[in-house]
Amino acid sequence: MQEYNILNLYGWLCLFILMGSCSEQNTAIQNQTEAKGESVFGLDHKTWHIYQDQKDNYWFGSNGNGVFHYDGKKLIQFTQKDGVVDNAIRGIQGDHLGNVFIETPKGVSKYDGNTFATLQPIIAASNEWKLEPTDLWFNCNGNPNEVYRYDGDNLFELTLPRQKLKETFGTEAQGLSFSGMNSSPYSVFGIDKDKAGNLWIGTIVAGAFRYDGNAFLWVGEKELSTLPDGRVPGVRSMLEDKEGNMWLSNFISKYKLTDNGSTYEKLVGIDPANELLQDQLPYFNSGLSDQEGNLWMTTYGGGVWKYDGEELLNFPVINGITEALLVSIYQDNQGVLWLGTDNVGVFRYNGETFEKFEPMRK
Repeated sequence: MQEYNILNLYGWLCLFILMGSCSEQNTAIQNQTEAKGESVFGLDHKTWHIYQDQKDNYWFGSNGNGVFHYDGKKLIQFTQKDGVVDNAIRGIQGDHLGNVFIETPKGVSKYDGNTFATLQPIIAASNEWKLEPTDLWFNCNGNPNEVYRYDGDNLFELTLPRQKLKETFGTEAQGLSFSGMNSSPYSVFGIDKDKAGNLWIGTIVAGAFRYDGNAFLWVGEKELSTLPDGRVPGVRSMLEDKEGNMWLSNFISKYKLTDNGSTYEKLVGIDPANELLQDQLPYFNSGLSDQEGNLWMTTYGGGVWKYDGEELLNFPVINGITEALLVSIYQDNQGVLWLGTDNVGVFRYNGETFEKFEPMRK
């Protein structure tokens, strides 16, 4: 395997800027628009997200040109004119009924197979923190209420519990100062679930939170906040390994939960003497645990990393001579791994390498 830098931090911070603000979601109105779409021949080169629905159709979310639907025969592009609330796609997921939800900086659109409808968020007098197996969760980088929970009927705006950040980290914790983004240190950059269904929420500089439906566990470690040299990697992806330990967007540490999840113990992650990690910033921006429990982690510039608990491998992702700037990794219904990029479209794992994916028209 080829050695690459684990993080192109400048590129990653540029990605934060591109992600934009969800503050406009407060003014989103409930509407329905028949989704006609337009037949196209290829995917956008800035395809950030991939999702496969219950009918095994694929959805590809672009950064600026809407969402693409592929049924194996034809590729259809849906944009704002079809009812998608915004053309910049920040996430795609589905509920247990087969509906597909498109997350954007301006709100969340629900697709029922025929129409797109914009969800109207509810600002509750008190936080509606609950955790049901069928709930969907969204993060909005830029809104004072950092987290959104959809229970099948309503989209609730929620706020994370405040912590003593200055006392814990020794410095005043500040969020991103980019135009259009919330400067709160609690801005959410990642939401995942562990194998038991507990919710994990990663922030830009306020560490990570675990929510079990009743109480929060806060992981407030220095490597999850602003680094001593001023760099801000953030917690974007939270993964559970084969032993039940949690990995929070970096290779430095892993966390073992104790006392039924009410406390944690910090353990050494990957051996810092590993030659692939020498003189590198050991952070990843997206990841998953595959069906065998192996961890797969991506970097904006530096390829894909696989860790089976013993060996760390690197898979370069290149289109011709152009290195892929990776945004997301996804495992489909058949267990196949996919990559969304910021510059060269979509890649799919063939069992040995990641190769460029081009939809076939029939």
